[in-house]
Amino acid sequence: MNAPSRYEMFVLADGEPKVTVDEDTKIPNAATLTINKEDHTLANMLRSQLLLLPSVIFAGYKVPHPLESRVVLKVQTDGSKTPVIAVQEALSALVLLLGKIKGQFSQEVLKHRALDGAEDQFGGAGEGFY
Repeated sequence: MNAPSRYEMFVLADGEPKVTVDEDTKIPNAATLTINKEDHTLANMLRSQLLLLPSVIFAGYKVPHPLESRVVLKVQTDGSKTPVIAVQEALSALVLLLGKIKGQFSQEVLKHRALDGAEDQFGGAGEGFY
């Protein structure tokens, strides 16, 4: 089979950088970031979060090939911040947002389990949900 092993798709090799940054010489305030061992999941969230920042003019990504586990992210800012700073801010905002979503999800699971237990006491209405 031609596909790489799953381990190779997510674990960095010795000396392999997670991110490389290449500043664009033709476009002002632009950079191309190559993120190794990532896919559409992170890249699309990051692109969306970057576009919410007022200093970001353009943010887009591509996956060069389906069998290569890397994404290429292109970012251009208005000059008030560097592209790398914009990416750092977007990542920080994503960490906060995902933490909030995780907390809300955990609360809902606890509520459901509490209701499911109460229904079991009164006739077993909660059986078979899972």
